[in-house]
Amino acid sequence: MTSRIFRLTIVAGAVLSVASLPALAQVQSSETVEHGTPTHQVKVERGEIVYVSGNDVVIKMEDGSLRNFNNVPDSTTVTVDGQQLNVHQIKPGMKVEKQTITTTTPRVVTKVETVTGKVWQVSPPNSVILTLDDGTNQRFKIPPGQKFNINGTQTDAFGLKKGMVVSAQRVTEVPEMVVTEQVKRTGVMPPPPPPPKQDVPILITTAAPTPAPTQQAAEPAAAPAKLPKTASELPLIGLLGALFSGLALAAIAIRKFAN
Repeated sequence: MTSRIFRLTIVAGAVLSVASLPALAQVQSSETVEHGTPTHQVKVERGEIVYVSGNDVVIKMEDGSLRNFNNVPDSTTVTVDGQQLNVHQIKPGMKVEKQTITTTTPRVVTKVETVTGKVWQVSPPNSVILTLDDGTNQRFKIPPGQKFNINGTQTDAFGLKKGMVVSAQRVTEVPEMVVTEQVKRTGVMPPPPPPPKQDVPILITTAAPTPAPTQQAAEPAAAPAKLPKTASELPLIGLLGALFSGLALAAIAIRKFAN
């Protein structure tokens, strides 16, 4: 928070002089800065580069989340083995670390201005409002016991009258917080792939192709084998002769029976 404190001051016990001057004097100023004790905050972020395309980078953080960095400037570099690499020289698999050091330093800027103004309003014994040389009115606190020298005569705030010209000091104190940030980026390249082992034969096996199923045609029934010819035709002729003889005898008997 910035605040401004205005007050009338006495230097080395002197008294402020008041005189009827025809014109207002020029403002003279000086400035001093008082620094307090700085505080430091360190933030470390680690991850692994998983994607690089042009100036776009994707990093997988330690917690497993993915962070997209679009349009990374060429001036942004990572220190790897003492070398500064830009976005076009990094590659996936690279381990990176970002260290951010934030330094906050309190300070008070004190500005002392010697001003001359006309008394516009007095609220004794606490304050006086002066019209400055730029035409603006500024209220000043009157320190306890403040004395004014009016034409060789010392008086307090009750002796001030409207229109009198007063020379005084205006002290402005502005407390500030100065924040600076330092970023360090370091990285480690991924290890190279292991070389193939020497003198180790590489066996390449291929599976025998499975034949496609085919529809087999129905085979014709095998012809019955012929029996070997081992007998003559004489028994058959004899059988036929006996059959015809029987028929003849049967016919004679039938005829006799019919007569």
